[in-house]
Amino acid sequence: MLKYQDHRLAIAPMMDWTDRHCRFFHRQLTSRALLYTEMVVADAVIHGARERLLGFDDAEHPVALQLGGSDPAKLAEAARIGEAFGYDEVNLNVGCPSDRVQSGTFGACLMKVPDLVAGCVTAMKAAVAIPVTVKCRIGVDEQDPEPALDALADGVFNAGADALWVHARKAWLEGLSPKENRDIPPLDYNRVYRLKAKKPNEFIGINGGIQSLEEARAHLDHVDGAMLGRAAYHTPGILAGVDAGFYGAKPEAFDFAALIDAMADYAARHIEQGGRLGHVTRHMVGLFHGLPGARRYRQILSTDANRPGAGPDVLKTAFAAVEFSGAAAEAA
Repeated sequence: MLKYQDHRLAIAPMMDWTDRHCRFFHRQLTSRALLYTEMVVADAVIHGARERLLGFDDAEHPVALQLGGSDPAKLAEAARIGEAFGYDEVNLNVGCPSDRVQSGTFGACLMKVPDLVAGCVTAMKAAVAIPVTVKCRIGVDEQDPEPALDALADGVFNAGADALWVHARKAWLEGLSPKENRDIPPLDYNRVYRLKAKKPNEFIGINGGIQSLEEARAHLDHVDGAMLGRAAYHTPGILAGVDAGFYGAKPEAFDFAALIDAMADYAARHIEQGGRLGHVTRHMVGLFHGLPGARRYRQILSTDANRPGAGPDVLKTAFAAVEFSGAAAEAA
């Protein structure tokens, strides 16, 4: 039995998107999916404003902290801090292709130094009792994904990693922008399947280009977990089917009115603490994708919610524009 088996469906760490407000929103849609923070650099965790960087609502559990770095001692210290904040897991980023990440010698470029990654995992495992996991690519630049991914996986599992999440694309560190790296390198799901076949007793999860819960479920015939990224962010309503579809919850109609009430209450608390409504609602724009009234809902959240002094009633006004009874879908 896999020690990490409960995480069949996860929502990927996404820079500038999966902040605490996004995660609280996603948690209202699914009680079981594993949520990830944006990547936080280990140095920032150690020396920065920890509450701003690491603070989260208790409702977000299970939630994992993703760290960036390549210094085993610093990553161990950052992992200890994350565990003390209450995170359920700490994850090492070996997949981000951004220029800023490369200049810091972490992210996808670490695919080239699997022994260093293994050393980082060893240090983190020694520092915390919570699971330590890794998220990687199948390779970088001219690497052959067969030996490259095997070497990375062998190293991290020998070091005690609890899971490996694999974005099933190469990262091209030269010649492609970070945005292009999300689409242009071809997906190779079979490479991840082959890794799982070699490692039947280790948790292997898959990420990259998964557009629906149906696609995610199909991957589970070959690997242990599926991770949704942009599909979860741009069409978050699909997450309402996660608990029944992946975790055996009783299928029932989702109460979107209760979700809006919960988000309005959350936004009110955020505003009382000096925040703005738009910090919360920017993650909610795609919620009713395809339903009659969705366009008006988006318009209200994109304009009124960002006006100075906007309050949570704006969210309820936007929700009132959505029609749930009609069969005809408004063009998105």
